[in-house]
Amino acid sequence: MDTKSLSKDSMRSTWATADRKEWTHHHWALHLLNAYPVDLDKEVPVHTKDEPITYMTQWSLQRWCLFYAALPLLLHQTYMACTGRTIGPIAAFNFYFVAFNAIVIYQVQVLRRLGHIFGFLDGDKHERDGVPDVGIAKVVGSLYKTTGSRLILSIYLSYNKTQLPSQMNWVWLPLEIGLYGIVLDFWFYWYHRLMHDVSFLWKYHRTHHLTKHPNPLLAAYADHEQEFFDMVGVPMMTYFSLRLMGLPMGFYEWWVCHQYVAFAEVFGHSGLRLHLTVPSTLSWLLEMFDAEIVIEDHDLHHRKGWRKSHNYGKQTRLWDRLFGTCHDRIESARANVDYVNTANMPLW
Repeated sequence: MDTKSLSKDSMRSTWATADRKEWTHHHWALHLLNAYPVDLDKEVPVHTKDEPITYMTQWSLQRWCLFYAALPLLLHQTYMACTGRTIGPIAAFNFYFVAFNAIVIYQVQVLRRLGHIFGFLDGDKHERDGVPDVGIAKVVGSLYKTTGSRLILSIYLSYNKTQLPSQMNWVWLPLEIGLYGIVLDFWFYWYHRLMHDVSFLWKYHRTHHLTKHPNPLLAAYADHEQEFFDMVGVPMMTYFSLRLMGLPMGFYEWWVCHQYVAFAEVFGHSGLRLHLTVPSTLSWLLEMFDAEIVIEDHDLHHRKGWRKSHNYGKQTRLWDRLFGTCHDRIESARANVDYVNTANMPLW
C-alpha cells in the first residue's frame, strides 16, 4: 500500500484489502471500531433512478436521537443522585466525549447495514467513495477533533457541575431542538456558500469536495481551516444567537441539540437510497414551506457541485429556498417516493 506516490487529492481507497503489516494506528483505529462504510464481503443492491425510493419515518429518527442523547444523561443523573458527588468540567468532557463518539460510530455501523438493504443514490452510475488511502489519518483525526472541540466549547460556555441533567429546562427543550438546526443552518449556509463563491476561501473547502459520492466517515473530511469553522465558529454563533433570543441553552439542552445535528451530518453524507426528512421538532413546519432537507439534497451538492454549487444547507433547505440555491431532486422527487412501504431507523 504505497501512499507516497499518490496525489494528496487522490480518492483511491485500497487500504482495507491491503497487507495489514503496512497499516498504521489510524488504519487499526477504523478497523477496531468497525467503522467501515460498507462490508467488503456483501453485495450492495443497485437501483435505477426511476425505481421508487423508500420513505423512512420521521418518528423513528426522532426516537433514535432522543434515545441515544438520553443514555449518557441518565448515567450522569444516576451517578450524581447515588453518590451525591458532582462531575467537574474535565471529567464531564471525557465522559461526554466518549459517549458522543460511541454514538456516532454506532450510527455509522447501522447505516452500513441499511446500505446493504436499500443501496445508495446514483448507485447505477457510481459506487460510494471509500476512505482514501492518503486520508486515513485525516478521517480519524477529524472524528475526534469535531466532537472534542464542540464539547470543549459547550462545556466552557454552559456547563454547571452542580446541575443535574433532570434540571434542564424541559419546557424550552422542544423549541431549542427545532430552532437550533434552523439557526445553525443560517450561519452554516452563508459560511458554506462563501467558501464556494470566494476564491480565497475555496482553497480551504476544496478537499471536502474531492468526494463526489461521500460516505459517513467523510462528513468532516476537510482542511484545518474549514474544520475550525465547522467545529467552533458555526456552533458558537448558533449558541449566542439562541441566547440573544432569550432561550436558556444550558449544557444538557445543548447536548441534545448536538445529537440532532451530528445525526443529520452523518446521515447527510451517507448517500443512502432512502427518502427521509432530517429529524427536528419543527420538521412539520419546514415541510409546509417545502424547506425540509433529505439525503439526496446534500448528496447532489457533492455530486454536481464544485466551485459553483447549490443545496448549501445541511440541516434544512430553508435558506436555500429563500436565497434561490435549491437543486431539483432526482431519485427523491415526490412522485418517486414510496410512502406506503416505509422503513424505520433501527435502534439496535
